[in-house]
Amino acid sequence: MPFQKIDAAKLSASVVQQVELLILRGILRPGERLPSERDLSERMGVSRPSVREAVATLSDKGLLETRAGAGIYVADVLGSAFSPALIQLFGAHDEAVFDYIAFRRDMEGLAAERAAKYASDTDLRVIQTIFDKMEAAHPKRNPADEARLDAEFHLSIIEASHNVVMLHMMRSMFDLLREGVFYNRSVMFKQRTNRAQLLDQHREINVSLQAREPNAARAAVTHHLDYVEEALNDQQRFERNEEIAKLRFDHEQERH
Repeated sequence: MPFQKIDAAKLSASVVQQVELLILRGILRPGERLPSERDLSERMGVSRPSVREAVATLSDKGLLETRAGAGIYVADVLGSAFSPALIQLFGAHDEAVFDYIAFRRDMEGLAAERAAKYASDTDLRVIQTIFDKMEAAHPKRNPADEARLDAEFHLSIIEASHNVVMLHMMRSMFDLLREGVFYNRSVMFKQRTNRAQLLDQHREINVSLQAREPNAARAAVTHHLDYVEEALNDQQRFERNEEIAKLRFDHEQERH
């Protein structure tokens, strides 16, 4: 973790400020365990009482929590943007599902454009590593694993955009993103060709990011989510046609 030495005159106030910035920038995530008090003291070059005082201040602010016998953790400062009941409601109604895809297309397109411009080399390595895992998972055909990696891939791009408001807003929506990805994939996997196309689309996004091409990265995200939307539309049309055909068949059977 990128903790830095602190001037003696600043002591606990500087520890507080540094930890706050790490949380703000998304480097320290909710639920993440901090190094031990002694380790933090050594890394930052301050006394253990100063670290202890800073932790108490950050705990009072609701940013850290101390778990007995387990250590110091970043508090769940985000929570979820939506309740579980509302997430289920979104998933059950087409209007919300397609609005959600449109929202993702706008936000993630912007995030990809920014990531291509502002991502650090480390950010790009993280994105590449997740994509490599997606490629490795592809032959195993486990929808749950693929959905999890899909969500992680998109969130890693948002993290690489270096916009703290966008980062925390989208992280707070992680449950909705995860459920949305799983829902989209569970529908689209009914058409076998879609798995390979989805992987190719993520590859296109990754290649554009690694090449630091903002317009291409945004276009690749837009193309990907346009495809997701169209695949869902196609599946819905197929299911409606099947339902109509079944009703007609049942009607003919009743006539005879």
